Amino acid sequence: MATILKPETAAAVLETVSWAAAKATPLEVCGQGSKRGIGRPVQAEYSLDLSALSGVTLYEPDELVLSARAGTPIAEIEKLLAGNDQELAFEPMDMGLLNGEAAGQGTIGGILAANVCGPRRIKSGSARDHVLGIHAVSGRGEAYKSGGRVVKNVTGYDLSKGMAGSWGTLAVATDVTFKVLPRAETQSTVALHGLTDRQAVEAMCAAMGSPWEVSSAAHLPAAIAESMPAGTDRALTLLRIEGFGPSVAYRCGKLVEQLQPFGEIDIIDVEKSAVLWRAVRDVTPLHGTNPLWRVSVAPADGPSVTAALDGLGSRYFYDWSGGLIWIESDDEENAGAKPVRHAVQSFGGHATLMRGSPALRTAIAPFEPQAPALAALSKRLKGSFDPNGILNPGRMVAGV
Repeated sequence: MATILKPETAAAVLETVSWAAAKATPLEVCGQGSKRGIGRPVQAEYSLDLSALSGVTLYEPDELVLSARAGTPIAEIEKLLAGNDQELAFEPMDMGLLNGEAAGQGTIGGILAANVCGPRRIKSGSARDHVLGIHAVSGRGEAYKSGGRVVKNVTGYDLSKGMAGSWGTLAVATDVTFKVLPRAETQSTVALHGLTDRQAVEAMCAAMGSPWEVSSAAHLPAAIAESMPAGTDRALTLLRIEGFGPSVAYRCGKLVEQLQPFGEIDIIDVEKSAVLWRAVRDVTPLHGTNPLWRVSVAPADGPSVTAALDGLGSRYFYDWSGGLIWIESDDEENAGAKPVRHAVQSFGGHATLMRGSPALRTAIAPFEPQAPALAALSKRLKGSFDPNGILNPGRMVAGV
């Protein structure tokens, strides 16, 4: 079992990483461990636990900016923002729930490291699109900062965005600053019933291309729809509209008119809509123990990918207007890695294993294998930030 190092200040983080760099001692970097089950298991004698590095250091609602130490729980930040009718517009999902962790365990630093987002991704982007600045310690044991507390503050390389999706392999963030936005006054969801996957993608793309400002679009096949809060024995295609009350009502009405050719349609009210989209955000229907894939492709190709993977598992659903597919595999031994990789390569997307046993995550590549030129570039980037490979070694790529 790894020895836990738990610094309480940024200075202590710098001291710890400097010591590890000097000794070439690997560190597993984590917050509260809600994402530990994603990626290859990290083999390290020491675990750098950032959960004590917590607290909001700056919040200016009028300026739409918030800064916090990296170990601050995202639940604490969302509660603070809700008190001022504001939110993180990229709607970060609770990734810990996928692996049986308690709700609300994710940290703001982990949100950036994993580049987390939710169903509103197609309108508002992901964590990398909202981060304004960071303070961090590289694997060299050097403290640095990037960005600031306003949107237009970057000259040269934007290292803040470079940290997004690096899974703690480049540097240890100690403080992060995010742009926040006003929360929508209300929301409603236009629901279409009984569509096939291809019909649903056609309807979602039509809605996203309309002038009615749809903020989220998801399709739940019947096997998934029956386990959702708005349970039904038929497929559900969901289109969320947010904003001021009269605007939402008007846009929902217009969208219903536009989508009449697709068949039966109704409107889900604000309370049920919020519960439903939270379940989509946190992939609630696919909580369990079976291997789980997160596949990203062009929306129009989504149904072709699931058709190619027929037999892998019957439980899957689409988000991001068909561009994101969550697929649960019945193959507990290999997770269906070969057919998944083949299907994804055929359509130019990428797939990440989001849940699997440590043995499975060691045997296969959890993250999409990179083309040789891109892999060489990633290796050089890792070498620049962390030449001794001490930060989460091997988590994303074996041996790196």
